[in-house]
Amino acid sequence: QTVGREMLLHLIDFLVTSYGRDPVITRLLNNTRIHIMPTMNPDGFEATKVPDCYYSRGRYNKNGEDLNRNFPDAFENNNASIQPETQAVMNWIKNETFVLSANLHGGALVASYTFDNGNSVTGSLNGYSRSPDDDVFIHLAKTYSFNHASMYKGTGCDNRPTFPEGITNGYSWYQLEGGMQDYNYVWGQCFEITLELSCCKYPPADQLEEFWNDNKVALIEYIKQVHLGVKGQVTDKNGNPIPDAIVEAQGRPHVCPYRTNEHGEYFLLLLPGTYVINATVPGFKSMLKTVEITNNTGNFSALKQDFSFLEVSIRSRAASCPKTPLYQELEQASAAVKPTLHLLVLMTVVLVIFK
Repeated sequence: QTVGREMLLHLIDFLVTSYGRDPVITRLLNNTRIHIMPTMNPDGFEATKVPDCYYSRGRYNKNGEDLNRNFPDAFENNNASIQPETQAVMNWIKNETFVLSANLHGGALVASYTFDNGNSVTGSLNGYSRSPDDDVFIHLAKTYSFNHASMYKGTGCDNRPTFPEGITNGYSWYQLEGGMQDYNYVWGQCFEITLELSCCKYPPADQLEEFWNDNKVALIEYIKQVHLGVKGQVTDKNGNPIPDAIVEAQGRPHVCPYRTNEHGEYFLLLLPGTYVINATVPGFKSMLKTVEITNNTGNFSALKQDFSFLEVSIRSRAASCPKTPLYQELEQASAAVKPTLHLLVLMTVVLVIFK
């Protein structure tokens, strides 16, 4: 996406030149590891010889594949052949501990959040595909839209629908299979939203400064949100890190459980409130800790909560999540137990009435 590509190049320049001069940017960079990929599809950018607002050739790589339909999908078997660019990004996600990200697109002006695909388990029958962290995603999308010069107004492009407060659930907008946003959240343990930055996909170069001014504050405020929630380390009785321990907040389990990295570290983005954090090392009793989370984004540090398994002296090695459509299996399991669930609901109602 041309505007996104240019905005990220501007962002790199802004961060580098502001470090040591701007106290906020200096603290941000001192406390945050930031990775920036200005473009995932250089072939598409180069292929656009006659730029216009509605060109479509630029969305495909040299093999004619749309990279944002090319990732494994959590809901359906994505039959697309994985492209080298996609595989490189998947490897990147696997080898780094990303916590928060955004991918930048054009063609609208809106912040779109996961899920892009869905089924009955995630509520897609009602036109909204809800993730376990829907509240966090809404906050992240609004953080961007309300810090953008005009996205929060929800103005549509031409005669297309408007987006209240400049945000939308991806599935509510249109269903998308094989997107990077859902892949990052399910398999990368990384909260990603999609930022549509321009109604015109390839605007004139003299408009770039205006685009940068519109997005600068929003980009910085969005990056700060990586310090939401709680983080910590899981160790054994000798103080050694335990990789692949499951750490999640009770009440919001992920279909592919979120695990510690090779350093035993975990990161959970959560809005301010009271949560019970559950740490589990396979084969041992879970540890539960109640935490009070406040908004620490201004301090550039999430709440810290460590877990020490004193009876453990081994390094946990759990199998990684398969790339099969995990929510597809969950939907089948849900359908199989529906009659029993209905009976339980009926019995509960009867007991309440007769008491």
